[in-house]
Amino acid sequence: MAESWATSGVDLHLHLRPAPTGTGVRRGLTDAIREAVRGGRLTPGTRLPSSRSLAADLGIARNTVADAYADLVAEGWLTARQGSGTSVAERPVPRPSAGPTRHPRSPFPPVHDLIPGSPDLSFFPRAAWLRASRRALAAAPNDALGYSDPRGRVELRTALAGYLARARGVHTHPDRIVICSGFVHGLMLLGGVLHARGLTSLAVESYGLDAHWRLLERAGLRTVPLGLDELGTRTEELTGGGGGGEGELADVRAVLLTPAHQFPIGKSLHPDRRAAVVDWARRGDGLILEDDYDGEFRYDRQAVGALQGLDPDRVVYLGTASKSLAPGLRLGWLVLPPSLVGEVVAAKGRIDWSCGVFDQLTLAEFIDSGAYDRQVRAARLRYRRRRDALVAALAARAPQVHATGIAAGLHAVLQLPPGTEESVVRAAVRRRLAVHGLDLYRHPDSTAERTDALVVGYGTPADHGWAGALEELCATVSPAGF
Repeated sequence: MAESWATSGVDLHLHLRPAPTGTGVRRGLTDAIREAVRGGRLTPGTRLPSSRSLAADLGIARNTVADAYADLVAEGWLTARQGSGTSVAERPVPRPSAGPTRHPRSPFPPVHDLIPGSPDLSFFPRAAWLRASRRALAAAPNDALGYSDPRGRVELRTALAGYLARARGVHTHPDRIVICSGFVHGLMLLGGVLHARGLTSLAVESYGLDAHWRLLERAGLRTVPLGLDELGTRTEELTGGGGGGEGELADVRAVLLTPAHQFPIGKSLHPDRRAAVVDWARRGDGLILEDDYDGEFRYDRQAVGALQGLDPDRVVYLGTASKSLAPGLRLGWLVLPPSLVGEVVAAKGRIDWSCGVFDQLTLAEFIDSGAYDRQVRAARLRYRRRRDALVAALAARAPQVHATGIAAGLHAVLQLPPGTEESVVRAAVRRRLAVHGLDLYRHPDSTAERTDALVVGYGTPADHGWAGALEELCATVSPAGF
């Protein structure tokens, strides 16, 4: 069916997109009328053309129009009375309000996605996961099908304790691990517990995810940013070094850090600062929340071990399968100091309502069988090749742009000429390239000097889309691109 416009009787201006015959035409018509009502072009009380007249205008079957009208009457958008025809229902329809945006939007969806935060989802090991799922289901005890321990299945907690000890240097016991539905769920639990303990503020890094800051603030914790320099987050500000430790930071007893690979800047926390922040926590009864979001992906040397290993009684370790496998699994874990376990379990509830048992059992089997290690090794090689291709392409086509934070992870920061970030992001929108400027990740209370840069998630595209995404990125940041 060709695109059609209808203006029968009244100015309907219904724009029907091409659709197959049958139910596709009917659905297209109902969608078009809904949007006309929602957008205010069809006001309450407006009488619509007869089904015969509208069908003739659109070149479709009369029964299709009659059925579409009937659907919309049943949904409450239209009213139909014998002898009076069909009219828009006499009730106001609120129009959706456009929320604020910090980046320009294209009227067309992006063709290439370089937003950081997701791995290549096409690389999910479907066959290996299915085999692990079958083995896990066959071996699952009957009680696994009942209401679950809020800490999560013991099989997964045991598998994670072994894996995290050898892969990330985490020191723990299965009883101190709580399974959660990803990082945000874990942070939500911790925010509630810390607020219940009487904390009113929490230190964070100058750059990070505003979703995390908002979540903590909803829990009643004000977020106070720490400075950042070439050695990473300035943890000495917690104790008075560098002009901090006073005022807003004076009463802070908890801090959220990404020490292995600061997000999004990409620096690892300097060893002296790692030791200093642990000493701060010991001296002042403090707590460190360690977000180890992509610690398994290091390319220049052995991965930096988790901060938690320096003091398991003062560090909460948060990890997930979101980067190593897929965020859609909604599987994460908290490795807790003994003093926090009871409070976090109580906050989660008497029954584990959030984490599917079969996915937990499958991940446990996936780890125990060695499939998880193989997946991580293969992914590390895949993303390293992409990083190398990104660096080489920029050197050849946009030498004025310098990539940093490339020693680890699934994203890089592209340093731009001063004053160009906004124009580059606009150029990316025109090219239908989804990419974020660094300023999007800056804490609103940060006093650090602004830097023009792009945060490029080179792990996000599927293999078939990577070459095109890289081509558009290079064209965008080249001197002629913006």
